[in-house]
Order: sequence, then C-alpha cells, then structure tokens
Amino acid sequence: MNRDPFFSIGADVPFNRVSSKYGRKEVLASMILVVPLLIAALVVAIIFTSEMPWLHLAWIAVAVYGIISTIIILRQARAIGYAEREDDLLVRRGIMFHRATVVPYGRLQFVDVDAGPIDRMFGLATVKLHTASAATDATIPGLPRAEADRLRDSLAGLGQANLAGL
Repeated sequence: MNRDPFFSIGADVPFNRVSSKYGRKEVLASMILVVPLLIAALVVAIIFTSEMPWLHLAWIAVAVYGIISTIIILRQARAIGYAEREDDLLVRRGIMFHRATVVPYGRLQFVDVDAGPIDRMFGLATVKLHTASAATDATIPGLPRAEADRLRDSLAGLGQANLAGL
C-alpha cells in the first residue's frame, strides 16, 4: 500500500522487489571506501592522541557516516520495484524523492543484462531498458541472474509483439 497520495502512479499494481542481496552488495561497495578511511583515521588518532586528542572525532565521524550510509542504502534498495503491466513496465524507486518510469513495451529498442564482479559475487544482474527516447530508459538493478534473464526475454518478446521498434 502506498502511503504518499501524490505518488499514485501504479499504486494499485503489485510490485516485484529487487533481491535483498542487492542492499548487501551496495553496502559492501560503499564500505570499500569507508573501511580504509576509518582505519586511517583511527591510526592517525591513536598515533597523535597526546598532541591532538580531538583527532578521535575524525574516526568517530567516519564511523557515523558508515552507519548512516548503510541504513540509507538498505532502505533505498527496498524502495526499488518493478511491475509488468499489460502494455508497459513500471519501475519505481526512491525514499524521499520518488521516481516512477513507465516504459511502453512498443517503445523498447533493446534490453541489456549487465553484471559486474561484485554483482556476480552475489548472483545479481542489472536489466537496462533502452527506448527511442532517453527520458523513458530505465534500469532495474539487483535482480537474481535467472530473473534478469527471464525479464529480458519477456520484455524482448513483448516489444516485438507490439511491433513498434524492437
């Protein structure tokens, strides 16, 4: 059930969520930067603690940033969803700034499935939809590989059936 009355596009449509592994993958990707920064700040604070005790604030700030970004990333991952409707695909995302992209099947030109090294480690893939208009291009990240392949094949078939550009 959608709680935002101003964001009613597809409110009556059941959405498929991306894999819960996607949130963990995004947290891992962000921690690749945060953890070394945290270690460096902690080492500097320990070495220079007698001269500059306020340096402990640096590693505390990095740790707080890591915690807050983890919470936000996991929440953003849960907010991504897609719905296969009769004539189009609806992709929704966003926590504070909601975004809905409607991709008519007849406008699809091609569908990509991408998986980077971290995606493959988690068994995930990203489906990219390309249309005649860049404004209606859409991306669905964090799908299990089998679901991404199924969605690609389904969308390609629906695009071809609508005879408008695939």
